[in-house]
Amino acid sequence: MNDFLLKMKSLLGNEFENFLKYYNGDNFRGLRVNTLKCSVDKLKSLLDFQLENTPFCKEGFYLPNYVNSIGNSPLHHCGAFYVQEPSATSAVTMLNVQKGDKVLDLCAAPGGKSTQIGAKLQGKGLLWANEIIRSRSLILLSNIERMGITNAVVSNCHPDILCNSLRGYFDKILVDAPCSGEGMFRKNDNAQTQWSQEHVKSCAVRQLQILNSAKNALKENGIIVYSTCTFSTEENEGVITKFLDENPDFVLEDSGVSFGRPTMNYARRIFPMDGGEGHFAARLRKLSSNVTAPVYNSKTEKTPSVVTDFYNDTFVSSPFGESIEVMCDKAYTALNPLPNLKGLQVLRKGVLLGEIKKNRFEPHHSAFMAAKKEECRQAVDLKLNSEDILKFLHGEEIKVDTHLKGYTAVCVEGMTTGFGKVSNGNLKNKYPKGLRIL
Repeated sequence: MNDFLLKMKSLLGNEFENFLKYYNGDNFRGLRVNTLKCSVDKLKSLLDFQLENTPFCKEGFYLPNYVNSIGNSPLHHCGAFYVQEPSATSAVTMLNVQKGDKVLDLCAAPGGKSTQIGAKLQGKGLLWANEIIRSRSLILLSNIERMGITNAVVSNCHPDILCNSLRGYFDKILVDAPCSGEGMFRKNDNAQTQWSQEHVKSCAVRQLQILNSAKNALKENGIIVYSTCTFSTEENEGVITKFLDENPDFVLEDSGVSFGRPTMNYARRIFPMDGGEGHFAARLRKLSSNVTAPVYNSKTEKTPSVVTDFYNDTFVSSPFGESIEVMCDKAYTALNPLPNLKGLQVLRKGVLLGEIKKNRFEPHHSAFMAAKKEECRQAVDLKLNSEDILKFLHGEEIKVDTHLKGYTAVCVEGMTTGFGKVSNGNLKNKYPKGLRIL
């Protein structure tokens, strides 16, 4: 730890004492409103504490330190917000995602930045979220589901394989590279104990490799934002300098933001005295042309009636699109056109509607999480502080109106948080066991 502090003193000079003041103070905590499900004003009206804006994104707010167990809130379960360290939202702001963009988040778990991208897309274009570590990719998938993102592909693939297969496909790419985590030392004791100068150097080598993989998947005039949560110059300015030296067809450009402080003219650094735990981000533009990945159309076999009957009987006007694919008895809404997915370890593309089991259809939680209340033919809307919503999140049955029958969305304050099956005024709980409040 002494070696780390000596490095910081050399980096910050006369600001080092101010750094120590913040570094020894309270941690920064935050949440980001998920505008796919909830407006900022609505969330503010539902919370029993005040929110203060962060400078890093307009949907980001500081979470007061006295607020505990917010992950158990029904508002968290329904995907109204994502708990996210404030400065972690800065990289997606610099990426400047627009509706219709095709965006790759190459090192995506646990999903904070991916779901921020998904909210910016508003169901248009494509989010491709990739994570090389299998266990973390499953967490990523769960967060994509919770936030109601309908236009995502989630994969568990090596960056080099993925980006070579998707050459020239994406408008924008986020490389939030694995790093030594110096910016997270205050929150993560493991990051402190694992830190060494040798680890910093090995991270820098890996980061450059990932960035050189990412460039292959980018279109001409496309954007890469490279980010880390470390203060290390080797992993930040050092990686960008080497990448630009090796790739003269890329330029570092101004992202137009004012938070944090500039470095290398256009990249940005964030220190605790800037309002966040610690972050670095640089925006790179590709000037050369690239080969565009081929696209393919999904198979056009007729969808089994048991699937289409469920989709039409449960949702209004095909909210996730009209094209459905069935693979290994699982039904997904199709995202067309897509590149060839062979060998890319895709865990999910589109919305998983459910599974065919012996000529019947078993719905999946993600189908209801992706739907708005008004897109569901039947819905039970519960109050935030009601006993029934807590029962539902515990996995218990709840009493509902007797006119309801069959699969029914369960909402909290108008936002879907799961579903159940109603018979004789009882809603049999279908909330996934792994998500329930114990």
